[in-house]
Amino acid sequence: MAEVKKLTDQNYTEFIEKVNGVVFIDFYSSACAPCQTLLSYLPHLVQHYKKEDVVIAKVNVTLNPKLSQKFMVQSVPLSVVIGKDKMVKRAEVGLLNMDAYIKMIDKALGKGGILSKLFG
Repeated sequence: MAEVKKLTDQNYTEFIEKVNGVVFIDFYSSACAPCQTLLSYLPHLVQHYKKEDVVIAKVNVTLNPKLSQKFMVQSVPLSVVIGKDKMVKRAEVGLLNMDAYIKMIDKALGKGGILSKLFG
């Protein structure tokens, strides 16, 4: 069963080299209330994308300073979408609603654009 992947300073490089799909990463802090809300969304995103090539992951910024620095985390929660080409496609600071996160991921998957509305 798919689950939220826990990324760390130690496992990120190996993870990103092996993954073939879109990656949604939530950078969070245990002391941040909006972060806790977003963390509660992650299992729902896992379920939503269980048949897609999408990995939902989280990074505790306090415990993983190198990874936080790599992504230039200044404020949390920070949501980052990495495309299949391993490039950051979108980054959003702050808590959004579930639909906004789905749209971010769908866009990286090539879904949900104007053409899909016209022809899909």
